[in-house]
Amino acid sequence: MRPAAVLVAGAGLVVLTFGAAAEQPPASASVPELLQRFVPVTDAMLRQPAPENWISFRNGYALWGHSALTQINADNVDELRLVWSRAMQHGYQEVEPIVYNGVMFLANVEDIVQALDATTGDLLWEYRRTLPENIANVTGTRYRYRNVAIYDDKIFLATNDAFLVALDARTGEVVWETERADYRERVAQTAGPIVVKGLLITGSRCNPSSPRPGGCFITAHDVGSGEERWRINTAATPDQPGGDTWGGLPRAARRHASAWMVGSYDPELDLVYWGTGPPAPLPETLRGAGKADLLYTNSTLALDPDTGEMRWYYQHLPGESHDMDEVFERVLVDVDGRPSVFTMGKLGILWQLDRVTGQFIKATDLGYQNLVDIDPTSGRMSFRPGMVPQLDVELEFCPSHSGLKSWRAMSYSPETDAFYIPLTLNCQRSIYSDVEWREGGGGDGMVARENFLHPDSDGNLGEFVAMDVSGEILWSHRQRTPYTSAALTTAGGLVFVGTFDRQTYAYDVETGEQLWETRLPTSVQGFPITYAVDGRQYVAVPTGTGGGSWTTIPLELTPEKRRPNGGNGLFVFALPDE
Repeated sequence: MRPAAVLVAGAGLVVLTFGAAAEQPPASASVPELLQRFVPVTDAMLRQPAPENWISFRNGYALWGHSALTQINADNVDELRLVWSRAMQHGYQEVEPIVYNGVMFLANVEDIVQALDATTGDLLWEYRRTLPENIANVTGTRYRYRNVAIYDDKIFLATNDAFLVALDARTGEVVWETERADYRERVAQTAGPIVVKGLLITGSRCNPSSPRPGGCFITAHDVGSGEERWRINTAATPDQPGGDTWGGLPRAARRHASAWMVGSYDPELDLVYWGTGPPAPLPETLRGAGKADLLYTNSTLALDPDTGEMRWYYQHLPGESHDMDEVFERVLVDVDGRPSVFTMGKLGILWQLDRVTGQFIKATDLGYQNLVDIDPTSGRMSFRPGMVPQLDVELEFCPSHSGLKSWRAMSYSPETDAFYIPLTLNCQRSIYSDVEWREGGGGDGMVARENFLHPDSDGNLGEFVAMDVSGEILWSHRQRTPYTSAALTTAGGLVFVGTFDRQTYAYDVETGEQLWETRLPTSVQGFPITYAVDGRQYVAVPTGTGGGSWTTIPLELTPEKRRPNGGNGLFVFALPDE
């Protein structure tokens, strides 16, 4: 039997575990001193995270990507110094660490999880999963990964081979693992779960050629046992509400609709919000459904966390044909007393919905896309003339499949009531052609692709925008290379973001004035965070290559500039120690 994981715990102890945790429990591992006083994480902690910690994706259920810490602020950020760094596993870097009571839990690509001393980067324990050979070619995920979750005394990992794994937070030992799908059906997870009232709620990434009928799925599992509690498909089947929106296609032809990012949660309304992606194949002429809406692709779903029941949905892009995902973060903000959920997809349109009912409130178009029009009253999307792909005919459109906005999350600052959004100003020429159709699915239909700079970009691929919740642009920065990290705001009046050309910036959230920058060994990529230990605030910045950033670079840039050298790493900064 092949080893399922390798753990490194304490002072050099290496433990090999074989098979599933239930079949062969791992040998006990020593508890590092820093974890001997570990306090279990509760629902109350997740609802109101302590400012010094960063214990869930984007630092809270509302996915603001914001910290209340103020020690590092607009007056002293220029004094930031590197205090530790750590190399990470090579691969497609899209990670966000979590930090709890001085311990950092860091996911690496290839399903590696490390517990680190958050003040020094010293290794406390490590879990390494042994994945099936050549799995990246099977699932198409390229081993990319974003986050782990913490609850009670466990760390939870959603793996590239479609398992959920619970690790003992003190030692890294496997407590349980459970299979969510057969990875050979081209199903994987590229983001971790959220924890809601003792349930692990997890989205999935299904390759466009996945043979799974009914599209992709979202599940809930018990945190204590790994037992599945509910599951919903993201493509409505013929027997479900919305099943009549697929033009009569059989269940087997309803594919893709991946839910591959992390959802948000409103404890007061007791609703989970999740985004979904486009259908497959991409051009409507290849799907055989005619001009059908194809629920629940490119939608916001509001789910009951206890049962998975869909309370409401809103479809942003009915019958989408260009791979313009609306799958990204759902940010929960109250505007003039009205509970709202905001999201921005690849088209660069900021959507505002009522998070109680799903009613459309507003759509603010940044003005860079040329594919669709949005009715300002109903929110209904319609394609602009000539923008629906035809087979074997070149189509030029903006943005490219990489999107103006992508997985690099925007942040929200309650101090300014504004969003801070990394953008890429790109367009694309594509040709779509017929694909072989079979029971197991086919490709997305695209046979040629060329990216180029947006005609309104002035030669700048990157833009970083501060946008009021009303849709007003407060300020923006442009530069030649793209912004390739998520944004991070703090109550110290700062927003941090990184770029493809290795720079990390801190801007004043109100004015956009650049207050600090530093150059790192390779592209800044992933989700920066901030935390505090013993009264000292730290800012952690991930770096790496891949993660989709290189595909946004137009062909006129040289290969050297399109893919920088160097590996993945984490760089942690703080003010000088008094």
